Amino acid sequence: MPTIEQARAWYEGADPIHDFDHVMRVYRMAEKLANIEGGDIEIIHAAALLHDAEGSAPGQAARASHHHRSAEFAEEVLSAEGWKREKIEAVKHCIRAHRFRSDGDKPETIEAQILFDADKMDVLGAIGVARVVAYAALSGNPFYAPPSEKFLSTGELEVAEAHSAYHEYMFKLRHIQERMFTKTSKAFAQERAKYIEAYFQQLMAEFRGER
Repeated sequence: MPTIEQARAWYEGADPIHDFDHVMRVYRMAEKLANIEGGDIEIIHAAALLHDAEGSAPGQAARASHHHRSAEFAEEVLSAEGWKREKIEAVKHCIRAHRFRSDGDKPETIEAQILFDADKMDVLGAIGVARVVAYAALSGNPFYAPPSEKFLSTGELEVAEAHSAYHEYMFKLRHIQERMFTKTSKAFAQERAKYIEAYFQQLMAEFRGER
């Protein structure tokens, strides 16, 4: 079984959004969900530790394919440890299926659903606010800019339109709780979603000079 100390080395040089702290929050949340919802805890632990192991360096263009690259890296790590093929494939499925903007697997197993939910929980609540603002800053985008009508209706930016933290909230974060799989995750996400919604309402009011 990969250890937490072993995993720490995999995230050296990762961006602040997908760093080792993020991995440990996902690990702890996934463990909490598994204790309630069930699933193979060994698969869940391994998948949580490995899910962002590849493609998380700052400015890395490969971020879009990180779920596939991390799954292949997981196979290398777990094969070296002598894991059975069936369990390795289960971990790889969890990792390939954890991405919100997924071009691959959908979470079919309880383990994959738990990893997906735990990872998405980290973009809501107080942590979610910190991460989305930090991501905008790292990308050279503002924390707030009024979205265009085109973006609001299609999710596509106008020419020269910045993808602000508020854009990410409108496109992704406000829909996260609808995508959760387990009953426990949905309850947790509902509370965290209220917090992040209130933050952006306050942000817009301050931006307009209303408060």
